[in-house]
Amino acid sequence: MLAAVADSPGRLADVLTVRDVGAPAAPGAGEVVVRMLASTVNPSDEVTVSGAYGSRTAFPMVPGFEGVGVIDAAGPGVPATAVGRRVLPLGSAGNWQQYKRLGYSWCVRVPDDLPDEIACFAYINPLTALTMVERFCRPGIRNVVVTAATSAIGRHLAELLAGRGFTPVGVVRGTPGRAVADPSQWRAVIRTDGPRWREELRAAVGPGGIDVAFDCVGGGVGADVFTLTARDGVFVHYGLLSRTPLPAECFTGRSGARMELFRLRDVIHEDGGRHLPELFAPVFALLRSGGLRTAVGTRVGLSELPGHLKAPATGRAGKTLIELQR
Repeated sequence: MLAAVADSPGRLADVLTVRDVGAPAAPGAGEVVVRMLASTVNPSDEVTVSGAYGSRTAFPMVPGFEGVGVIDAAGPGVPATAVGRRVLPLGSAGNWQQYKRLGYSWCVRVPDDLPDEIACFAYINPLTALTMVERFCRPGIRNVVVTAATSAIGRHLAELLAGRGFTPVGVVRGTPGRAVADPSQWRAVIRTDGPRWREELRAAVGPGGIDVAFDCVGGGVGADVFTLTARDGVFVHYGLLSRTPLPAECFTGRSGARMELFRLRDVIHEDGGRHLPELFAPVFALLRSGGLRTAVGTRVGLSELPGHLKAPATGRAGKTLIELQR
């Protein structure tokens, strides 16, 4: 079978190759083999391949935390009716290959009425956004700030917040050609390429400060947003797009604001996967009703992926959909 393999840590576009590898062995007790249909590229894939999580990443590795496939074979202890079901194979990387062997308990059944190109994106961004909003946005808060507001998860957060009556302030880099998806869902959008963006953000949130900040940028931008978080507010840090950590003073507790490090991996691995169907039920319901959708900008076959990463195709805005059986 074909698999995309990173032989060593580094920039994804530099270290990824696609080659023939051995097909997975027959599934053991409680295991299945999934024929992968579609996957995508997320910042979590790039960060993992970079070597940032060296203590739990071994090379060579097959990246890919997100995707959808069909159970092709089942081992002892797995219901025979599982064969042929579409599932999200979770709990580990390895979705950028044509077949993946894993424990059946890590497979979340996909509703029949969700197409592959929607189900493929049901995991990382939708589940992260929904879990964070439910966990941290209590009734009565006023000022919510979202960094990287033009990102896919920024759009999901704005949509979910709007459904709860919150209108957040977005922080963006000001990259030409990129804008928030629905300006009506944002009270203000602050561009960090302006010389007075900190003053603009301060004015947008007012003297009370930020009640809840959702930050996936880190670095100096994240630190500046943290300084505006109210003493009884919460700063939710869940990504590092800047590749620069937050300053140490953000973690001392001296400002009074609560620092929360949110990791989806912790949510997924909480009880060995037993709660996954319940966890995904509201995500599937929102996707079914047209919410939390992710636009597909480019479709590439697995064999085309390294070339696409080196020279991304230009086209309509959206994420890359990897079609794994070609």
